[in-house]
Order: sequence, then structure tokens, then C-alpha cells
Amino acid sequence: MKSVIFFDIDGTVVTEDERCIIPESTRKAIALTREMGNLTFINTGRTAFNISPEVRNLGFDGFLCGCGTYIEYGNEVILHYTPEKNFCREIARIIRECRVTPVYEYSDCYFFDDKAVHNAGLDYFMNVFVENGTDISRKVSDHDFIFDKFVIWTNPESDMERFNREISKYFSIIDRGNGFYENVPLGYTKATAIDIILEKLNIPRERAYAIGDSMNDLPMLKAVPNSIAMGGAEKLYPFVSYVTSDIEDDGIFNALKHFRLI
Repeated sequence: MKSVIFFDIDGTVVTEDERCIIPESTRKAIALTREMGNLTFINTGRTAFNISPEVRNLGFDGFLCGCGTYIEYGNEVILHYTPEKNFCREIARIIRECRVTPVYEYSDCYFFDDKAVHNAGLDYFMNVFVENGTDISRKVSDHDFIFDKFVIWTNPESDMERFNREISKYFSIIDRGNGFYENVPLGYTKATAIDIILEKLNIPRERAYAIGDSMNDLPMLKAVPNSIAMGGAEKLYPFVSYVTSDIEDDGIFNALKHFRLI
């Protein structure tokens, strides 16, 4: 019986640094498990447009993006949740008043807010975007501003008490560390995306595997009985059934080999 494997991107398939390396052993492992008839899916916090051609060319069967807000299978979009436009503008207003620094993520672009507080964290990301050829011209002031999810950086003057009070009514607030937060519409997670795929493909949960390295992977890892943390992701170790080696020490290959998926 075939299995299905869900992979995070950053720190799992691709190194989480400026190099953005996909180890050769990872490429080989994904190819081998697919040759055995197993299905492979990306399950990421990134929105759909932000999945690089290098990742797409690894041959995944589908892409679960934006922490469960977008699901693509067999070149067909089977789910895409986006809040209503006026609601998105109201959230942007609250964000400005809370004096945090946002990036709004839609399925086909990022939106930036010139009226929000600017900081070094945003500068770094925008420089990376420019180097990668990502369009950074879209603004909250654009008539078609909308988003699936968003991230923020805090600042010394940020009103996080209000941010948590207001935003938590509508979004799950995921602390990624170092004053960086990922915000996903309530009811959508990497786990809900897995549920949809397992039901659609009629694959029993005991044949499902998930591999990740950060706290936004926790719902995904808890959703399956065969959960794998990448080496170095110590915060996840208490919650998984297996800890593999580091990404550049053949982590993916060793994990799939351990579970006899290659």
C-alpha cells in the first residue's frame, strides 16, 4: 500500500539561509520514494507563488501552502481561502495602530505597507526578495490588496497586548521566535490541509508521514502517527516519533530510509 509524505520547505527540504541549498541526498530520496509509488507533498507556510522552481521541479504530487489556506493537487487548486477585501483592510489598519511591521502574503504576491513601522527585519527580507527576483512593488494602498495570511515583526514601541487581543479573534498567532510572528486564519493549519488530502486520496492516516523543523510544523506533525523532526529542531523533539539528522547531513534520506520509504 502506498504512503504519503508531507514535507516542510525551509530547514527541511531547503537550507534556511541565503544559500537555499537542496542537498543531493534529498533529491535522491524524494525521487526514490516516488519510484516506489509513494506520494509526496509540500506542506508549507509559504504562499503558492513563493515556492521556487527548484522545489517544484523535485516532482511533488501537490502543494499545501499558506499553512493550509491553499491546496494544489495534480495541477488543480482544490482549496483557496482568502478573507474578504474590506476585512483585510481593517486588519491592516489595526496592524498600523499596533506599531508592528507586517508583510501580507497572498497566493500570487506579497503586499507591503508604507504606512506601517519599518524595521531591520523587513529590510533583510526585502533584500532577499530582490535578490531572488520577487516583486516588492505591491502595496496595501493598491485597489486589489488582499491576503491569505501575514507575518509581523515586533518593535520596541509595539502594542502587543492589543495585537494579541484583536488579531487572535480571527487568526492563530504563531510565535516563530525573535519577535517574528506568523498569523493564519482560524480553522486553517498544516494539519487541516493533511486531513483534506488523506480524505481525497483515501489514504489511511497510519500511512501518512510528516517532516518538519519549526514550530509552525507542529500541527502537521501532530496530525500523523509518523512524525519526523529534522536534526537541530530541538523544540520539536518531544512531539515526534523520530528525529533524523541535520538537513545537510542527509536528514531527509535517513528519515525515509528509517521508515522503509526508500
